[in-house]
Amino acid sequence: MNSSTPPPAAEKAVYVNQMFAGIAQRYDLVNRLMTGGQDVSWRREVVALCRLPAGGRLLDVGTGTGDIAYEAKHTHPDAEVIGCDFTFEMMDVGRRKRAQQSPRIRSGRQRDSVEFVQGDGLDLPFADGYFDAVASGFLLRNVTDVDTCLAEQRRVTRPGGRIVCLETSPPPPTLLEPMLRFYMLRIIPVVGQLFATGIGTQGNSFRPRDSAYRYLPQSTVAFLQPDEMAQKFERAGFRHVSYVRKMMGTVAIHVGTA
Repeated sequence: MNSSTPPPAAEKAVYVNQMFAGIAQRYDLVNRLMTGGQDVSWRREVVALCRLPAGGRLLDVGTGTGDIAYEAKHTHPDAEVIGCDFTFEMMDVGRRKRAQQSPRIRSGRQRDSVEFVQGDGLDLPFADGYFDAVASGFLLRNVTDVDTCLAEQRRVTRPGGRIVCLETSPPPPTLLEPMLRFYMLRIIPVVGQLFATGIGTQGNSFRPRDSAYRYLPQSTVAFLQPDEMAQKFERAGFRHVSYVRKMMGTVAIHVGTA
């Protein structure tokens, strides 16, 4: 299998875990570079769309280094904010960010800090209806079963609570599509290789030479269009589903009500 081929579905979970472990130290830097810093404002918008009530509970699924979780804690200091991810190395980077946060956030008390919990988005370790809002950033295209992942997020969201997902989208069919595909499939891998470590699984069909930042744009191009994602939200039981596209249509923020 050549280096331009994404991992087979049977190997995807292992590959994604190893990939993010390998790029954890520079994940935030490369994100800022590839989006021109726009990912910071997108995450702020995600948290605002969660409409978290006073003293509420927010879950950041696939939290990675905790950017959404810390933004939620910054804007809602009285909330209980939990970040959940199955890649320990990403959360370890996130935990070390605590020293950069406000004194209230880094105090260490459970409700005054972001709590990190290792777990699988397909089998969340939380009670039914526990959260007032569930958010995620660039998670869904990396899971092996989008429907199960959304069903789990619906399960842990209280009735009337919100789900808000920030996700990349295939370039829309406009005159800019060829340029956007060239940027995603040719430029992003080069930028990523300059700043992050290329890794891969040790399996028989997916070799270690494959680059993390070759997989990431490929996973975007092969992913669902926003209207297809909206249909999955509705099938998972969410109501009032909507989305807004960003970055010339290559990113979307999806919203639904439990």
